[in-house]
Amino acid sequence: MFRFADPTYLYLLIILPFIAAFYIYSNFKRRKAIKKFGDPELMAQLMPDVSRYRPDVKFWLVFAALALTIVLMARPQFGTKAEKVERKGVEVIIALDISNSMLAEDIVPSRLQKAKMIVSKLVDEFDQNKVGLIVFAGDAFTQLPITSDFVSAKMFLESTTPALINRQGTAIGAAVDLAARSFTPQKGVGKAIVLITDGENHEPGAVEAVKEAKKKGIVVHVLGVGSTQGSPIPVPGSSNFKKDRQGNVIITKLNEEMCKELSAAGKGIYARVDNTNSAQKSLISAIDDMAKSDMESSVYSDYDEQFQGVAWLILLLLIADLMLLERKNPLFKNIKLFKI
Repeated sequence: MFRFADPTYLYLLIILPFIAAFYIYSNFKRRKAIKKFGDPELMAQLMPDVSRYRPDVKFWLVFAALALTIVLMARPQFGTKAEKVERKGVEVIIALDISNSMLAEDIVPSRLQKAKMIVSKLVDEFDQNKVGLIVFAGDAFTQLPITSDFVSAKMFLESTTPALINRQGTAIGAAVDLAARSFTPQKGVGKAIVLITDGENHEPGAVEAVKEAKKKGIVVHVLGVGSTQGSPIPVPGSSNFKKDRQGNVIITKLNEEMCKELSAAGKGIYARVDNTNSAQKSLISAIDDMAKSDMESSVYSDYDEQFQGVAWLILLLLIADLMLLERKNPLFKNIKLFKI
């Protein structure tokens, strides 16, 4: 794929036809004026060192260099580029609960939006770490494999909604199992799962899954989102709230005991997410304290700058212009590159 990073500069190309037209017109007027002094062939014999074509060649060399300079200013880019960089950090996989209960608004603006804000700020802190994203409700799936491409991480995070999973529930165990299998095989790197959930309606096996992850050397941190008092669940696109089969409004509460049990089993921290930044700060501090190791990462850039080739062409054109004299060089008078 080809593009210009600053295409606005390409508007300068509009002036080139006017410059060419002005030169052609001036050339025409100059030759017309010469004819008034006598026969052009006789004048050429009287001025043997004057070349008829060299000034034109010099002009078009400079003209081409000017056109390419404008193209250079527009920053032509083409293809993709992979850069391998050495990082010293840890691997973190975020398991984000996107069940309907995360739509509750006891945390402003909602549990899910607050969780996404925390993850986004966490990713901003990751200049050396790798991050992956798993979402879960009744099922769990990988939204983003572990990577150091933080731009993609935030893009996938932004598009995360409960609509991604049809089956409702809180399959914490499945999410932790999937996360534990999603790390790279590299040894010596600190690995952590950040579980963000309200802990409600969890399915069996959550604690067991966390313990298995801990046996593999993976720390499990838990962020509990919501209030213990509870809140109704809004129905998207309306002013109504979700109700049970009896027609009663469902009140969803943070299962703080379950969250604490999971963090204890995973030897990680538990932090309750409220309308402050305390949970975010606690999590960043815990991750910073983890053992870090050298990691080789491939960072992909959508476009690769192509200015080098254009710059070399401009340089060659200007060198040719400097070397080409308007008058014939006596040292090369026997070389007939141009007609008299």
